[in-house]
Formats: sequence, structure tokens, C-alpha cells
Amino acid sequence: MVGRKMAEIKPMALIESMKKKVCEHSDVYFRTNRKTGKVYTGTKEPSAAQTAAKARFAKVSAAIRTILAGTSEQKTALVAEYKAQNKIGTLFGYAMHKLNDQYDANGDLISNGD
Repeated sequence: MVGRKMAEIKPMALIESMKKKVCEHSDVYFRTNRKTGKVYTGTKEPSAAQTAAKARFAKVSAAIRTILAGTSEQKTALVAEYKAQNKIGTLFGYAMHKLNDQYDANGDLISNGD
């Protein structure tokens, strides 16, 4: 199923807020898109690599949100670079693009020796 989109469904009221499995015997999973409210369904759990990527993204994005919430020189430089470009539409997206390679596979900041 690599590269295939999950099927879109129109759920009955009972399952609109449901996520994960319907029951322990079922292999059907539900997911609701938070922005659009659409509910999607799939038939298998994420792989270990997908789960690890999700955990890494959560850790890196939390670290970047902390940087953007502060008043560091790094944030000032990021804002200036972001305003000078027009390819990436959000400051957070630009920061993720710019800083993502500074984090290892576990989402920990890679030390640069200082």
C-alpha cells in the first residue's frame, strides 16, 4: 500500500469522533483530519518506521516551536531568512525545512561540538 491514499468515508454519527480500531477483532482503523474534519479509514496499523518517523517529527516540531516562541538570535535570523524567501509559506514550515537536518533519527539535537 505504499503511496496509496486512505479511502475517504462519510461516517455515521456514532463513529465521527472515533479513532484507532473499531474493536479488537477488527482490522479497520479510523482517522479524522483535524483541519478539514474529514474521516479516513485504513486497514492496517502503521509500520514501525512510520511510528518512529511520527515520534521524531513530534519531537523536532516541539523543539522548533520552542525556538520560535523565544527571543533568541536563532529566531531573529530565521525570521529574517523567512521574510527574504517566497518558497515556503509559513515561518514554522521554513524553520522545519531549515533546522530538520540538525536533529538525529530520534529527534535529538545533534551536537556540533561547542
